[in-house]
Amino acid sequence: MPGASAGGTLQFVPTLLIVHHTPSPNLQAMFEAVVSGATTDEIEGVDVVRRAALAATASDVLEADGYLLGTTANLGYMSGALKHFFDQIYYPCLDSTRGRPFGYYVHGGSDVAGTVRGIESITTGLGWEQAAEKVTVTGEPDKSALEACWELGATVAATLIA
Repeated sequence: MPGASAGGTLQFVPTLLIVHHTPSPNLQAMFEAVVSGATTDEIEGVDVVRRAALAATASDVLEADGYLLGTTANLGYMSGALKHFFDQIYYPCLDSTRGRPFGYYVHGGSDVAGTVRGIESITTGLGWEQAAEKVTVTGEPDKSALEACWELGATVAATLIA
């Protein structure tokens, strides 16, 4: 997204869109760590936009240069909210967002394999490029899991200015 610099010339400012479904304290902690990484002072010049999965639109996706996705693992699959997001944006964004970087994090009570499979299948269909290792957590996220979430946010944000 263009922005004016001090000299009055237009300068490209990339946008990172974080789409999340955050219904629990465990996911809230992971979300906050991802946002903290993406907005660290060490990475300048990235606009970070946060949208709840049920509020994110195709316009949000088209206006962004990269994506971070966060969800629960519910009954062996991603949350209905994140699935709804994908259902709404898939065809409107299919051709225009190919090759864009993304990352994701998943929290589950016991098993996250179906959620991982679903996200990877859909993002492969969209042609998005995974820019960082996924973060998956079962149970309460510990310090190392939250550090991995921070790294996820920072890594995906940094790919937009590289």
